[in-house]
Amino acid sequence: MAEPTSLLLPDTGEPGFGVYIHWPFCAAKCPYCDFNSHVRHQKVDQARFTAAFLKEMERMRALSGPKTVTSIFLGGGTPSLMDPSTVGALLDGVAKHWTMPRGIEITMEANPTSVEAERFRGYRAAGVNRVSLGVQALNDADLKFLGRMHSVEDALKAVKLAREIFPRMSFDLIYARPNQTIAAWDEELKQAISYAVDHLSLYQLTIEEGTPFFGLHKAGKIITPDEEHAAQLYEATQEITEREGLPAYEVSNHARPGAESRHNLTYWRYGDYAGIGPGAHGRLTRGHDKMATVTEKHPETWLEKVEQHGDGMIEQDLLGPDEQSDELLLMGLRLREGVDLARWQQLSGRDPDPEREQFLLEHGFIERLGNSRLRCTPKGMLVLDAVVADLAC
Repeated sequence: MAEPTSLLLPDTGEPGFGVYIHWPFCAAKCPYCDFNSHVRHQKVDQARFTAAFLKEMERMRALSGPKTVTSIFLGGGTPSLMDPSTVGALLDGVAKHWTMPRGIEITMEANPTSVEAERFRGYRAAGVNRVSLGVQALNDADLKFLGRMHSVEDALKAVKLAREIFPRMSFDLIYARPNQTIAAWDEELKQAISYAVDHLSLYQLTIEEGTPFFGLHKAGKIITPDEEHAAQLYEATQEITEREGLPAYEVSNHARPGAESRHNLTYWRYGDYAGIGPGAHGRLTRGHDKMATVTEKHPETWLEKVEQHGDGMIEQDLLGPDEQSDELLLMGLRLREGVDLARWQQLSGRDPDPEREQFLLEHGFIERLGNSRLRCTPKGMLVLDAVVADLAC
C-alpha cells in the first residue's frame, strides 16, 4: 500500500539538497528531443552501469561533504526502462553516501509505453513515491506527430495505474503544436486536469537545433504558432490552470497547493544538487564558491571514464559571486514566489540598479513582495530572459 501524501516531509521554503540520477537510454528518440538520450538495440548491461553510478556517487559525496538529501530525481532518457532492482540499488547508494530521511520526495520519469503494473509496484517497493509521466498530448494524431510510441489509451491507462500505486503523480503535455487552437488546448487541458491530477508540467513546443524537427521546420514542413499565437496559448494555459485549481508555481509547472515538485524547487531556489550519470549537471557549494559539474554525455564513454578514474566528469568550474547571483536570478525569477533579495544582494554585493528596476516596475514586468522578494508578473514571464538580463546588468 502506498504511503499517504501526508507522510511527505513539509516544504520548508529552503533550497535543500537534491540528487539527480540520469538514465540515458530510450526505446526511441523523439524528433523534438535534444535531451541526452540514446537508443541501444542491444540489451543494456544494467549491473555494469549500476556499479558505475555508485562509483560516481562516491566521488560526488567527497565533493559535496555530508548533506541531508531533500529529494531524489531519476531522469533521462527513460528511467522506467530500468529494472526495479537497479532503482533499489541506486537509492541504497544515495542512503549510503548522504543522510536520507524518511519521507523525502523520490521521483522517477516514465513513459506510458514502458508502464507495467508489476514494474511500477517494484519501483514503489524500491522507494519511489512520485512518478512523472511523459504523456505529451491527449490526441493520437499529435502523439504520432511528436514521435511518441504510445496512444491516448496507453497514456490514460498509465495515469490510472500511477494514481493507484504512487502517492504523488505528475504528467507532461506539450502545447503550441502546429495548427493548435486555443479552444482545442482548453479542452485538452481540462481533460488532463480531470484525471485527478495534482501536478502538470506544460511546455511550449520549441524547435531545437540538432533535432529532426529543426530541419523540417527550416524546410517549411513544420509550421509552429507565431509569437503572438504562442503568447495567447501561454496566457490561456495560465487562466485555465488557475481556474481549475492548479496555478503556475513556475513558468511551466502547475500544482495544487502542496503538490509542487520538491526536487525542481531545489533547482529554482538555487540549492545544491549532485548530478550523477551520463550528461548530468550539478551544483555543489565549496566555501564561498559554487562548483558547477558536468559529466560526459556519451553513455559508454562515460562508463569507461568512471571505471578508470572514479567519475565521468568533464567540467568542474568554480562559480564566483557574480556568476552565482546571475544564476540565482535566472532560476528564481521563474518562480511565482520570486527571488530572495537579501540572498541576491549577499551574493552580488550590490542592490538592484534602481533605474532598471523602476523601469521594469513601471512597465508591469516585475513586482516587489514587501521588501524581501522580487518576482516577475505574468506579463514579465512572457519576456523572462529579457527581464533577467536587465536586472543582472
